[in-house]
Amino acid sequence: MRTVGYLWDSLYGWVDTGSGGFSPADPLAGLQPIAHHVAHPDTKRRFHEAVQVSALKEHLTFMQATAASDEDLLRVHTAEYVQRIKDQSTLAKGGDAGDGATPLGKNGFHIAALAAGGAMRATKAVVEGEVDCAYALINPPGHHAEAGQGMGFCLFNNVSVAIAYAREKLGIQRVAVVDWDVHHGNGTEAIWWDEPEVLTISLHQHLCYPPESGYRTTHPGALNIPLPPGSGNKVYELAMDTVVVPALRRFKPELIMVASGFDAAAMDPLARQMLTQRGFNALTESLMAVADEVCGGKVVFCQEGGYCPHYVPICGLGVLEVLTGHSSGFGDPFAEMLDPQGVDDLYEHQRVEVERAAELLAPKEY
Repeated sequence: MRTVGYLWDSLYGWVDTGSGGFSPADPLAGLQPIAHHVAHPDTKRRFHEAVQVSALKEHLTFMQATAASDEDLLRVHTAEYVQRIKDQSTLAKGGDAGDGATPLGKNGFHIAALAAGGAMRATKAVVEGEVDCAYALINPPGHHAEAGQGMGFCLFNNVSVAIAYAREKLGIQRVAVVDWDVHHGNGTEAIWWDEPEVLTISLHQHLCYPPESGYRTTHPGALNIPLPPGSGNKVYELAMDTVVVPALRRFKPELIMVASGFDAAAMDPLARQMLTQRGFNALTESLMAVADEVCGGKVVFCQEGGYCPHYVPICGLGVLEVLTGHSSGFGDPFAEMLDPQGVDDLYEHQRVEVERAAELLAPKEY
């Protein structure tokens, strides 16, 4: 039975995403203010509270985050960008990370540093054997943040900060990132593009976000697997088993980081995919099986996106059920509604896209 670390901090639920919906409210453009921004922190807080009232609570090792230092952030971000977030954070009403749609409230820098520090804490616990694997339920997310630019609700690239820390301080060299957030993990990919000992694998909806990003490609440090809109459980499972797992076996990482977004779920407002809790469970099972083979099961899950406040907690509980080997006691209360909606369909055009991604592996050596 695995020992599973779990990390959350109340300040992750205090991220201030402002009064817009996706971009800032603008009465002259017809954009009304709204109390519940699409990336409102309540979605992840609800995930944490579901854990707290579930049977899983007794099977998790709770960990406390500390904020990443400037030294930690500067391993992957430019000094100019870190200073920008600090400066925006001091404004009376906060500011933006740079793309006009990534708000941070007053003193939001501290919470962003705490999210990166949470990823580091979970990574340290796994690498040093304090726990077998870990789930860091952190906020704000990170996988879109590039070295000198925040975007897509991401301030600091939490996974990359943790990887750089592990490589410099914990004796780890070869790290693989498996990013199943529905949006392309452009920031993580860009940060590690020229480092062949860090492999970033992104499994995402084709051209969902960012624009013109995440096309099917392989590179010594990156593997992109774009999937058609409408892809559900069986499509993702096929991609995991025929592309991701073989890539991990070939790469042989010492540590696997999972950019764990739940926005590929059938109820998410920012994508058009059809995963259910059952699908995320299957992805987790396949991932942990190959991790046991290649890196002794050393896996760190870091929370990324997921924007449906109703279904993110359910999908998150499912992943934790697989990791702990115990039931939450809740199951999937939405399954009766979602299962008849084609969530397990596998169409020929979807199969073809997965096969094309798998073909990228054949002639390459990582």
